[in-house]
Amino acid sequence: MHAIDLTPRVWDRILAVRKGTACACCGRFTPAERAALELYGPVARRDLGPVTVAQIGQSLDGRVATCSGDARDVSGPEGLAHLHRLRALVDGVVIGVRTALHDHPRLTVRLCSGHDPARIVIDPQGRLPDDAMLLRPGGARRVIVTASDRARAPGVEVLRLPTYGGRLDPAQILSGLREIGLGSLLIEGGGLTITSFLEAGLLDLLQVSIAPLIIGSGPQGLTTRNPVARLADALRPDTRVYGLGTDIVFDCGLGAHAELARRPLHDRPATRYAH
Repeated sequence: MHAIDLTPRVWDRILAVRKGTACACCGRFTPAERAALELYGPVARRDLGPVTVAQIGQSLDGRVATCSGDARDVSGPEGLAHLHRLRALVDGVVIGVRTALHDHPRLTVRLCSGHDPARIVIDPQGRLPDDAMLLRPGGARRVIVTASDRARAPGVEVLRLPTYGGRLDPAQILSGLREIGLGSLLIEGGGLTITSFLEAGLLDLLQVSIAPLIIGSGPQGLTTRNPVARLADALRPDTRVYGLGTDIVFDCGLGAHAELARRPLHDRPATRYAH
């Protein structure tokens, strides 16, 4: 497991990578600073095209909330800060309507420096009320992905797509969002929304953040609709593990894009550390 040290100069470098004015591979950094660059660099890079990353925070026993739906403190302080850093590195954050209705998220960047991403809700039937917190004006784009003909308030963009068996197709969602200029995306929740993109093979990176608590019951993080019958058929991502202090992050690469993004941009050694 790699312990990370996200010093101000490291975060400034990562934001520069996002802007395309720096790389994550060169320079003199401590091992823990280098680990931070390795964790966030693949999300920040734009030279390889847009990236789709999902993040889910859960307990030791794989729960994302209690039976009553309380999910506020599943992630520790560093786990929550990690989520905000990911938001700052993407163009838009995607959640399902059930998460929007239950958790009332703002989807803003408050625990680190960086710009707020577009706030995107997958709402097939148009259930999200117009006064929802994440639909309030605030600088960032607001997008509803839906099959409904419901009109929305001025400034709220509507991406209308057909449904199949009552569901919107994740591939069409991804394609539609990129057509309106939202390239790199964070699929933030809930578990069913993340799973739909995972099963469709659309995720480049999956980050599972685990906090040291046991809930005992409640909704699980990832539950696929088509579970494997044999362990030999299970998905085994290329995984790196990072310690954030209060939480542990399993950073799972799921395809060729992730493999390329983890490689140094330049041929210079990536192990030049300052002491």
